[in-house]
Amino acid sequence: MKKILAIVQHRKDRSPGQRFRFEHFIPILEKNGFEIIFSNIISEKDDAVFYSKRKYFAKFRILIKSFFHRLKDIKTAKNCDLIFIYREAFMLGTIYFEKKLAKTNVPIIFDFDDSIWLNDTSDGNRNLAWLKRPEKTAEICKLSKLVIVGNKFLANYAKNHNSNVFILPTILNLDYHNISKHNCDKSAVCIGWTGTTTTLKHFYMLIPVLKKIKEKYGSKVYFKVIANTKTWDKDIDVKLVQWTIEKEIEELCEFDIGIMPLPDDKWSKGKCGFKGLQCMSLEIPVIMSPVGVNTEIIEDGKNGFLAKDEDKWFETLSNLIENSELRKTIGQKGRKTVEEKYSLSIWEKEFINLIYRTL
Repeated sequence: MKKILAIVQHRKDRSPGQRFRFEHFIPILEKNGFEIIFSNIISEKDDAVFYSKRKYFAKFRILIKSFFHRLKDIKTAKNCDLIFIYREAFMLGTIYFEKKLAKTNVPIIFDFDDSIWLNDTSDGNRNLAWLKRPEKTAEICKLSKLVIVGNKFLANYAKNHNSNVFILPTILNLDYHNISKHNCDKSAVCIGWTGTTTTLKHFYMLIPVLKKIKEKYGSKVYFKVIANTKTWDKDIDVKLVQWTIEKEIEELCEFDIGIMPLPDDKWSKGKCGFKGLQCMSLEIPVIMSPVGVNTEIIEDGKNGFLAKDEDKWFETLSNLIENSELRKTIGQKGRKTVEEKYSLSIWEKEFINLIYRTL
């Protein structure tokens, strides 16, 4: 049985990128005769500490523990047939572990779905940003036999450092994203956003528009935010729901309209449209900023909407709030897009072929 060592940051079912870039391929890989050795360095207990503000001594202990964990991985790798690295092996600027893994002569697949060669540190670790070295991404590309990325923007970067680059869009398991769970029995329209504390700043961009929407429609509309936080300090009322894997789909299905605002910058151009695609998979009509891959996913007015400024956001939200038939039609076409281009069933064979070609 061939063995794959998965080098990741988080436990299973915790990180959206990790889940939809690698974890949902695990059953498929196992079905094809692979054994997956899943090696994450941030435990559930350490998670809250690591992304909180300050607590430097506790974070230092996590780093030390993670360091020794990765040393064990180097020994483990020698008995494996393939190494899969998602984003980085270690959270600091060093590529010590990637170099050691490469010296085992076990082929490495390096996967990333963000512009991780740019600075974008979580709020809780802003003071520690100097310990990061984003340019190490180029060096990891060079050490890898194959680089897998989520869109053309990321591929253009990776091709400067490795000639073997494959674009695998972020894809969804449509058996998991079950539209039969959609809740349509509501008197008010729910405008929803889902993400993490790191990306909440993108939702905040739209607050001025959402305030105008609330002024116009009053109790006919409400806002829902699903994120890994229990605190809310903005001057707009939202239904704040703590994200859990158990209720993820149920909570998303309350949305009548999904939103994915983004700034037009290099970091956002590396985004792979996950928030929008997840809503589309559940027949929820989406409005997205026309940034990066969003313009490839969305045919404006056909399977979703693109909104470049506040006026367009307000106009499109208003149209969808007032027209339930439009919401239904766009939602169905969005689901069809995911079925045809971004579903696990479409891409699983290609992923397995990539694995075999890299061995």
